[in-house]
Amino acid sequence: MNFKKLIKLFLPPVVGVFLRKIFHARYGWYGDYSSWEEAKKHCSGYEDEIILKKVKDALLKVKNGEAAYERDGVLFDKIEYSWPLLSGILLAASISKGQLSVLDFGGSLGSTYFQNRKFLNLLQNVSWNIIEQPHFVREGQLHFQDERLHFYFYEDIETCIKKEKPTVLLLSSVLCYLEKPYEILENLLSYNFPFVIIDRTPFHTKSYDRITIQKVPPWIYKASYPCWIFDKKKFMAFFSEKDYIIIEEFDAIDGIFENIEWKGFIFYRRRKVK
Repeated sequence: MNFKKLIKLFLPPVVGVFLRKIFHARYGWYGDYSSWEEAKKHCSGYEDEIILKKVKDALLKVKNGEAAYERDGVLFDKIEYSWPLLSGILLAASISKGQLSVLDFGGSLGSTYFQNRKFLNLLQNVSWNIIEQPHFVREGQLHFQDERLHFYFYEDIETCIKKEKPTVLLLSSVLCYLEKPYEILENLLSYNFPFVIIDRTPFHTKSYDRITIQKVPPWIYKASYPCWIFDKKKFMAFFSEKDYIIIEEFDAIDGIFENIEWKGFIFYRRRKVK
């Protein structure tokens, strides 16, 4: 159980509000920066080797059956599923008669794959392909890659698509950490994936995309990095213009944090490409 839940359950409301303010005083999302570069000057970055080691050590325990679940390098004794995300994945597999091929962009060392492994193991054929930063790819290929789970450098994305023919593009907790998210999306959607699943992505109701700095609590790992908070209307319009319709919108497990909503979406492409 996390700190916020403990406050809510066991402390009077007034005390709880006070402690939440203290708890969030140093960690969370801050600022409204004019550019990504300006925000980056004040951050340690996601490239830090400490983050990679924390995630790798945690996921190795999950892979080896020593822990149930990992998220952001933190281990849990029980899997916390994103049921809508899993539904979207299984829907895609159902339409393809038990065949599933996923392009997991920014998928770390396989967090979502291992989270849903019990279900994926029951499918006839699974190809889970992660596109990541070079240092993550190298560790992934060394410690986690097998006949189902594969790791590719961003430069090799076209090779991955030609070889594995993914029908699902998964973007979980990644778009907000890219300097040019819409440019990356433009490139990814040009491959005409039948399904696009978004999860753990932050939005607000303001009519612009806000650049913040996310400060991570040190008990997770010591890091800070630029983070987008998206204008939801603009985000949804982008997919509509690319001929994608929304099957479902859902609340991500991150919940709501100081007027920031963490959401997920399942999109389906209207027209099939011949």
